[in-house]
Amino acid sequence: MRGHDLDRDVADNYRGFAKDARGRSLAYESLASAVAADPALLAFLATLPPEKRQPNLLFAAARYLLGDSAALDIDALGALVSQQRTGLTQLMQTRRTQTNEPARCATLLPALTQLPQPLALIEVGASAGLTLLVDRYSYDYAGHTIGGLDPLAPTLGCAPDGPVPLPDGMPEITWRAGLDLNPLDVTNEDDIRWLSCLVWPGEGDRAQRLEAAIATARRDPPRVHRGDLRTDLPALAAQAPADATLVVYHSAVLAYVTPKDRRRFADTVRALPAVWLSSEGPGVVPDLPVPPYQGAPFVLGLDGHTPLALADGHGTWLHWLPGICPSGPRCCSAHE
Repeated sequence: MRGHDLDRDVADNYRGFAKDARGRSLAYESLASAVAADPALLAFLATLPPEKRQPNLLFAAARYLLGDSAALDIDALGALVSQQRTGLTQLMQTRRTQTNEPARCATLLPALTQLPQPLALIEVGASAGLTLLVDRYSYDYAGHTIGGLDPLAPTLGCAPDGPVPLPDGMPEITWRAGLDLNPLDVTNEDDIRWLSCLVWPGEGDRAQRLEAAIATARRDPPRVHRGDLRTDLPALAAQAPADATLVVYHSAVLAYVTPKDRRRFADTVRALPAVWLSSEGPGVVPDLPVPPYQGAPFVLGLDGHTPLALADGHGTWLHWLPGICPSGPRCCSAHE
């Protein structure tokens, strides 16, 4: 997704976000366009650090303070900035954009099941750890269904396209851990409220899916360690069992750090005895080629060098590229 490019001016970021929201969230498309044309709101955003000017962060903070209906009105947003400026600034300074969309697991699952089993997972930017629970959810790939290990967990729907290596079962996950600057706690009601404010309004069943995924996580909460992706990943990776394939993965995370830190992170991951799966916007992962695309998809990449697929940022569809799989260049031949 766009809307958080540190090299673009604030108004341009909000216009880009409005384009991304088109067809997904009419309320956010309209609100982002209005912010981009509002001098007072742009002046307020300019007082924040560049990484705190993101549309997702502003809109979630407004919904947190005002409630959903009021926060989606540009006049109410302007009044919030003028009347509760200190409270809004404090909330945006302390909170982060930590959208924890469980449906992103549907775009990762085919890659994970192609790797040598069992697996040890580390998710960078794990938020509340909902996308660490890949094997707990069930899946529906346009009629190809896979049952998860938790029968009460939600079923994640994803439209496959191309030679997607659809699995028949779950990966064997023997160890999992998350890393986040500010881990969210699925048992903490305030953290859960913040997560709900990050869900875009008008996007179908995302809110209900989040609620069901939180209930799943509460039955067996994942471990999310407090730490910085730039410095703390090697120490966490050293805790993984040696007899499992270590997989480091992330989704919609690197766009929120500087290009210099993206490069630093890439060098760190490549130095580990691990498989690296990234799901980020085009051009975000250093050295990862970008296939031809339309719209604003994510690129599912392997080890920062090989694009495996294009994917929806919220997990609703997956377009696999011909002849490529994590375990080798020919593993998808049966699916072509």
